[in-house]
Amino acid sequence: PSAISAFESTFNTLASGDTGMISEATISPVDNLDKTDEMKIEVDTSLLAKTAMLKLNGGLGTGMGLDKAKSLLKVKGDDTFLDLTAKQVMGMRKEHGLKVKFMLMNSFSTSADTLSFFQEKYPSLGYEEGLEMLQNKVPKIDAKTLEPAVCEKNPDNEWCPPGHGDLYAALVGSGCLDKLLADGYKYMFVSNSDNLGASLDLSILTYFAQKDAPFMMECCERTANDKKGGHLAVRNTDKQLILRESAMCADEDEDAFQDINKHRFFNTNNLWIRLDKLKEVVDKSGG
Repeated sequence: PSAISAFESTFNTLASGDTGMISEATISPVDNLDKTDEMKIEVDTSLLAKTAMLKLNGGLGTGMGLDKAKSLLKVKGDDTFLDLTAKQVMGMRKEHGLKVKFMLMNSFSTSADTLSFFQEKYPSLGYEEGLEMLQNKVPKIDAKTLEPAVCEKNPDNEWCPPGHGDLYAALVGSGCLDKLLADGYKYMFVSNSDNLGASLDLSILTYFAQKDAPFMMECCERTANDKKGGHLAVRNTDKQLILRESAMCADEDEDAFQDINKHRFFNTNNLWIRLDKLKEVVDKSGG
């Protein structure tokens, strides 16, 4: 039901003619954010026992000449993204003496290759219960007619993974959210599988727990290299923090969009989620 509801909402937005554009006139810059290097926090290692670490691993590496998961691309010697991630997880477990929960959100395109990789090279991780959570899949839509796309030669091409935004629907629909809560997990750290700089930082975890926030996003200051990427902003109507991606920017707002001195922060897609508070939101909205 959660996957169907998510697709239905997105499709209705498309069918309504909503372009998803965010005008410069409707937003304001984010003035400042708390900085990790200014945190004076005594880390609480015990929080690791209540924390799950999830890697978003749904993307194929077709753009880089790979016909399997992008995270299986070699990046250092013979090590792939997933090799280095596995070593990070095992190193953290050894350092703290705690079995930090590790999960992957795979798509139907990456599941088989990824599970095979872990079971062969890192069986201590590969055969753990609850390692994989599968993304949903959604029907492709004909851009002109908004009817379901048809590919008689290969019906599999009629479907696609909905992207990392499917995280919440997948957590609910798969039963993983309820299982994690039942097993005593309270926090989740989410990051992209091809981001090796994304580590489960104990200082940030402790800060997140102390703030008692339902959600937190790690951001960085934009540089000239980041000016074409998305940025954080404040929506004027309700003062809500939002993300504006390049596809949401009209041509006439392009200069403001790329002004890194005005819009200073971008999303790293390192996310922190309070699982119990997510459950409250899901139950309140009926799934």
